[in-house]
Amino acid sequence: MEKSMADWVVLIIRVVLTAAFLAAGVAKLAGAAMMVATFETIGWGQWFRYVTGLIEVGAAVLLWVPGLRALAALALVCTMIGAVIAHLAVLGPSPLPAAVLGVLAAVLLWRERGARA
Repeated sequence: MEKSMADWVVLIIRVVLTAAFLAAGVAKLAGAAMMVATFETIGWGQWFRYVTGLIEVGAAVLLWVPGLRALAALALVCTMIGAVIAHLAVLGPSPLPAAVLGVLAAVLLWRERGARA
């Protein structure tokens, strides 16, 4: 079966999101100094860094599991909404990277709406 242009775009988005969220999630779980400082600034405690890292890594993996892709994309959309809010309310600078990742995850969520295993 030949892939359409839309299929290729979705595949590229999944690759980009996987790379971005694996990198960010692993950095959070590994306790990278920048991540520790970021979550210290947010003020919710380091437990929140671990939860966020687990969500990011788990969702990045689930983006490749048919039937669970929509759930993974939804988790990433929600996580990026939180990231945008954190940037606007506490962290600064621009929330644009989080917003872009959130929009890409939303595209996947829309594409997977109704997909079955």
